[in-house]
Amino acid sequence: MNSIKRSLGRTGRRRLAVVGAMAAGALALAACGNDGDSDKGHHMPSSESSAKGAFNDADVKFAQMMIPHHQQAVEMAKLSGSRAADKEIKELSAAIERAQGPEIKTLQGWLKAWGKPESMDHSMPGMHHGSGGSGMSGIMSEKDMADLKASTGTAYDKKFAAMMTEHHNGAISMARDEQKNGRNTGAKKLAGAIIKGQTTEVGKFREILGRL
Repeated sequence: MNSIKRSLGRTGRRRLAVVGAMAAGALALAACGNDGDSDKGHHMPSSESSAKGAFNDADVKFAQMMIPHHQQAVEMAKLSGSRAADKEIKELSAAIERAQGPEIKTLQGWLKAWGKPESMDHSMPGMHHGSGGSGMSGIMSEKDMADLKASTGTAYDKKFAAMMTEHHNGAISMARDEQKNGRNTGAKKLAGAIIKGQTTEVGKFREILGRL
């Protein structure tokens, strides 16, 4: 009887080991799949893990400014579905939506975890003044947005590429400020991803403007 129990014990342990190995393998494959999915946009730190780290006023300002900045970029990108004629403009617009939508949620999660409001304090020192007069570098004015919405075809493609170039350059400037002055590891990592991803897209928009 004891030998049977020992045999069953060994068998159970072997089965648990096999199940554990299969689970670990599945997790590894999932991780590899996520890393290789270019449709995800930037690789973002989770809001939960980043919120646990130390932060300062620069981190708060970065999140508060980048949320509406991203929201306008997504608003612009959504217009391309019905107005753009150029295939690459449509592809880049879709990529902007995929990348910046989740980033907005991450930034909102950080502010909530930090106990900070989502709205910006325009009296904060070091605020940039972009074309929209909102205090954010690269933000578009109401007139800019109205002109973009009123255009279609090649005219839209040209306006969108030019406006998004300015918009991205503003985000890059804000992200560089975060890397220089921020403290939170997750926020600085996201800033680095924004710099890398949007610098690449600016290059593509300039190429499009050169051929349209």
